[in-house]
Amino acid sequence: MAGEKSATQLQFMRASTTVRPRDLYDPKPQPPKAPVRIRPPSPRTPSVKEPLLSHGIPSDLPTKTIMRRRAQSLTSSAERKRELRRLQVRFVDSLGLQLEEVKVFKVQEKPLIPQHVMFRLLMSSEWTFGKSMELSLPYFKPCFPENMGAQPDFLKHLCSQTVCLEQVVCSDQGIAGTIQVLNLAYEKQVTVHYSFTNWRTHSDTKASWVSSGHRGESNAPETDIFRFHLPVPPFIMQPGAMLEFAICYHVKGCDYWDNNNGHNYKLSCHSYKVTVPRECEDSMLHFT
Repeated sequence: MAGEKSATQLQFMRASTTVRPRDLYDPKPQPPKAPVRIRPPSPRTPSVKEPLLSHGIPSDLPTKTIMRRRAQSLTSSAERKRELRRLQVRFVDSLGLQLEEVKVFKVQEKPLIPQHVMFRLLMSSEWTFGKSMELSLPYFKPCFPENMGAQPDFLKHLCSQTVCLEQVVCSDQGIAGTIQVLNLAYEKQVTVHYSFTNWRTHSDTKASWVSSGHRGESNAPETDIFRFHLPVPPFIMQPGAMLEFAICYHVKGCDYWDNNNGHNYKLSCHSYKVTVPRECEDSMLHFT
């Protein structure tokens, strides 16, 4: 009985099949899947770090020198030197003008030393020898009466030539003055022509209207007062320099002149010395 029972169990196990729940719900047969092929690994190549002796290659092979070639964009040292020689460095100010000036002097030619340089040299020498320092200040002085309007014949002179210089004032800001003209029309123009070069070159400035003239007498003519200003450049302020000017009054299409009876109004440049106190020597400001 035991033998028959074990044989029956063996036969049942051989005839049994595997039943999956998916097959019960999906009675359609599943297509067989193709087997996945596994690619065998490729042979391993020797690395650079591994010695060549491991593969049986002799180690006494001649080595080949690696030559590095210069790029075409790079320049040689000789070419760089030539480029540096062609380059020039210029120092200019805010207006693009040169900061330096080279002048070659001849044997008989004396160099002109700027005034501020001479001032510093003289100041240093005076301090060295213990002398009191003196400043030389230039100024313009008229060669005619400064207050022409105070002259007794001024009104007569004005009526005869229609325009006349009244007063001139010289200061550090330049030369200012007033002019009286006869009021012949509403539209009028007063111009001052002046020159620092004995009329080789000249400049013009227009005078501006200030007020009507004061009539001191009942029969005095109506006049207008104009004011003008003449700028004086610093390099002109040298002893011996001369300023000349004349006045032109344009009214009703005609020009009337006041040129000091054909001699022009002249102002000459002079200088006077000022002694600087000891307590002010160390606190002075010098402008160049």
